[in-house]
Amino acid sequence: MLDAFQTAADHGVNTTAPGYLAYFSAGGLFSSALAELLAQTYNRFTCVADLAPALVAMEHGVLHWFCERFGLPPGSIGLTTTGGSMATLTALISARHDRLGDQIAAGTLYVTEHTHFCVDKAARIVGLPVQQVRVVPTEGLLMDPDAARAMIRADRARGLRPFLLVGTAGATSTGTIDPLADLAELAREEGLWFHVDAAYGGGFQLTARGRARLSGIENADSIVVDPHKSLFLQYGTGILLVRDAAALGAAHRGGGHYTQDGAVVHGLHDYGYLGPELTREFRGLRLWLPLHLHGVGAFRDALDEKLNLAEAAYQRLTADQLFEVPWKPDLTVVAVRLRGDDQLNHHLLERINASGRIFLPAPASKTASSCGSTR
Repeated sequence: MLDAFQTAADHGVNTTAPGYLAYFSAGGLFSSALAELLAQTYNRFTCVADLAPALVAMEHGVLHWFCERFGLPPGSIGLTTTGGSMATLTALISARHDRLGDQIAAGTLYVTEHTHFCVDKAARIVGLPVQQVRVVPTEGLLMDPDAARAMIRADRARGLRPFLLVGTAGATSTGTIDPLADLAELAREEGLWFHVDAAYGGGFQLTARGRARLSGIENADSIVVDPHKSLFLQYGTGILLVRDAAALGAAHRGGGHYTQDGAVVHGLHDYGYLGPELTREFRGLRLWLPLHLHGVGAFRDALDEKLNLAEAAYQRLTADQLFEVPWKPDLTVVAVRLRGDDQLNHHLLERINASGRIFLPAPASKTASSCGSTR
């Protein structure tokens, strides 16, 4: 049976291989896998703190640490999810409940063409039609705050109810970071919930360069981080951070008579009442163990190395007259194309990927067509 599993696993792309330069790979730390083995073996129920208070406290401690790293104030809260999609859905539900209540028919939210499609997917799940997801024009691949302001005010004048502004801290297609500080100020002025998708870029908050480039993220109402991207952990690991714990709880509260015997554990949250899931495994250990075992400095050094590698790749590519590099990387996504037409670039991309040694993604954006992007 183990041989059958090994054979099946070998039929697929190894996303941790050196030649995998597409999208974002999962590091797959063995220490995190070991943590998951322990958590699944003990199989404790952590949706309600009363049933596993010490384990919930371990998870709570890690999430509180993340809130502090992102500069969120006292009273902020974290939730470990299966990934960015579930974290985004939870954030959107919270924003909708906080700003619209039950009156969602006219609610509008604001994204760009580079916003991850999980936002659009989450909007459909909660009942917002596609026309209420408003696409703001970009300037230099980034959301244009002035254009967003004009759209918000025009929609409000039409009787719509703008409630959510989404900024991106590391777009999947371009690697770029929206002007988070300006967008946070716009959201505050217009009374919108400000959400930042930092699924890819959030891990770089541990570095000095990352903090500088993510300036303004501390003013977000909610932040999504995927440790399986820029913190090298296993797939299925996501984090939602929310500025106001009460807003998260109010959007997901509930209960039944069968919960009457549960005791409140002071200082700990019942995770089952902070998101859609009422049953969840103990996810905190896959974060807690690697951070404590290896130390935060090991993660910081690895992330700094990735920033250095991206800068080195950018410098070498820009010095080569064969290539065009349309923009300097904000983080670790380097977009590049051959000088020539799109057909020539697609042909090169096909030849590279056909080798089976290197995997590069398709063109990064409609705005600046590229041969591929290295991560």
